[in-house]
Amino acid sequence: MRRFMPFCLVVGLAACGPLPPTASLPPDAVLGSGDPTRTTILRSAYVFNAPAVLAGQPGEAARALAGMEYLAAEIPVGPRWVEFQPQVTFGLQRARTEWREALGIAPDALPQPVVDSLYAVVRGGGAEALPQALYPQPATTFARLGALPPLPHTALAAAETQQELNRIDFVGRTSPGGDSAGGRGQ
Repeated sequence: MRRFMPFCLVVGLAACGPLPPTASLPPDAVLGSGDPTRTTILRSAYVFNAPAVLAGQPGEAARALAGMEYLAAEIPVGPRWVEFQPQVTFGLQRARTEWREALGIAPDALPQPVVDSLYAVVRGGGAEALPQALYPQPATTFARLGALPPLPHTALAAAETQQELNRIDFVGRTSPGGDSAGGRGQ
């Protein structure tokens, strides 16, 4: 029954209407990582709770925000994360509003083009890598990537996502039979 639950959830969500837009990370997002999503969760919790590591580094800030954009799209609907508490999704959605407002990203932008354009900055692109349809003032957005404003909801959401990953991993290790997927895709 445990392994049947994600299927039931997906069927139930499909019956409620269209699923929210999803996103994926590019292949070079976390080179050498066995699990890009887990790595993104851990990295996001670190960088947004130690923002000085991003100061003056627009490419690294773009990578961090692309990771959060991806997590905000993946965690609510990804079958691997069905055991996550709903407040993690709410926190990621609130944080998405915060970072999009702070950077001047269109509030209705789909997550995948945002991830892709932020990774264009990671790969050395400047303001020209940020399409005006998503970033009405690309030069301003690029400048903000080099000097991120405080993003307290983003830092909190990143930390809560890591804590939830840790909780699921702990439950999976300590439950009788160890049948918890724990975000490991089983």
